[in-house]
Amino acid sequence: MSKNKKVGKASQLISRRGFLKDAGLVLGGAAAISAMGGVFSSCKSETAEEIRVGVVQAQTGMYAGFGTGDIFGIEAAVDDINALGGVDVGGTKMKIKLFILDDQSDPNKTGTLAESLVTQSNVQFIISGDEPPPMHPGVSTIADRYQIPYVTSVGPFEPWALGLRGASDTKWPYTWATGLFALGEPALPPDFRAGVPGYTVNDTWLELLEQFGDQTNKKVAVIAADDSDGVGWYSSLPDILKNAGYSPIGTDKKLGLLPLETADFSAVINEWKSNGAEILWGNAPAPFFGAAWKQCRTLGFKPKMVSIGRAPLFYQDVTAWGGDLQLGVGCEIWWVPTITEYEGIGSTTPQSLAERWTKAKNQPVNPAIGSGYRTVQVLIDAIQRAGSVNGPAVNNALATTDLMTIGHRVKFDENHFNRTPIYFGQWFKTNDAAGWALKVVYSKHSFVATEAQPVFPIPY
Repeated sequence: MSKNKKVGKASQLISRRGFLKDAGLVLGGAAAISAMGGVFSSCKSETAEEIRVGVVQAQTGMYAGFGTGDIFGIEAAVDDINALGGVDVGGTKMKIKLFILDDQSDPNKTGTLAESLVTQSNVQFIISGDEPPPMHPGVSTIADRYQIPYVTSVGPFEPWALGLRGASDTKWPYTWATGLFALGEPALPPDFRAGVPGYTVNDTWLELLEQFGDQTNKKVAVIAADDSDGVGWYSSLPDILKNAGYSPIGTDKKLGLLPLETADFSAVINEWKSNGAEILWGNAPAPFFGAAWKQCRTLGFKPKMVSIGRAPLFYQDVTAWGGDLQLGVGCEIWWVPTITEYEGIGSTTPQSLAERWTKAKNQPVNPAIGSGYRTVQVLIDAIQRAGSVNGPAVNNALATTDLMTIGHRVKFDENHFNRTPIYFGQWFKTNDAAGWALKVVYSKHSFVATEAQPVFPIPY
């Protein structure tokens, strides 16, 4: 399907209806809120004809890479909406005003920040782009308390839906996850992606691995931080590997599942090395994995293939590792500017959104800009279909979302979770000023083309 063939009734609704421009970040709530994380301001006067939307997102700390891209995408979507005349709420055009707070990558702050947005800034909705699962429960709890829809992107299915949400007493009925993918859990009917490949790590990275697996001894070192995201991955990866004929090392004793504050990885690395592991797979924040990867090189552990969730997603994170440590390191990717099945707002395309990023930031595209933009599209679509800014009414509309967005289709399942297509990328050296680019080397989707041949083995 080409980008000119728009998909879904809801996306057609957005195309027909106009939107307004000139939203921004306002300093509402003054010193009390700014002391809690920093509110940024670029909006004008407050009127009764506005929709007040709060954002809780990391701008500092280990998840700043997510937030930098997500906030850019959120702001871009709001600018696009406002430029086209505003959100049509039952025949009335309404501007969006954003209130953005920095959660500083600290899950213990998210709930307090969300409540301040509700009680002091009087927001009607809360959104964010993608952040790992541990960052969301605090906001979800506040969303339930005040019956305010929270539209976000929560990370893989298993750590979020089967882990955190599954353990919640309420299941957070006001939280809606516009993504991401699953690790190994297949989509089930009536999900429109049931049986469709390319929505799990199991059928994406594992199939890439199979292209080169026979050139390894199939021994795998598995590493993960012990937060809920890492634990979710670590509990799934060993079985996925074993079922595919690979041998994960020491996972029966949780070798490689380490506290987030770990600084010395030498004992684990030496055990991987002594067992002859030739593949490294896992999930961790960028600083955690960067420290581990440096020590791997120092201790002479040089696997032929490396795939790490989270850590290598963003340019600012991998360049902080120093040297050429990112060369050939791979990860899942969930948005690229070359996607050809999409729906933007107005004339915005994935490519034009990426160009706006590059012009503003002068660095390679951050894939999180697609997540941020998509979140705004989903919220607006629900408001328009509800014909109201009433929280419960919009929440009911979110349940029936079926919308093509700038990051492909969004349709929520019974877990309030949307599965997004994923691809696999690796970091390559380039001759431009940035020096590095994350390129798609494997895709099962006709609407996302590969950009380079996989690097195997990783050169040292």
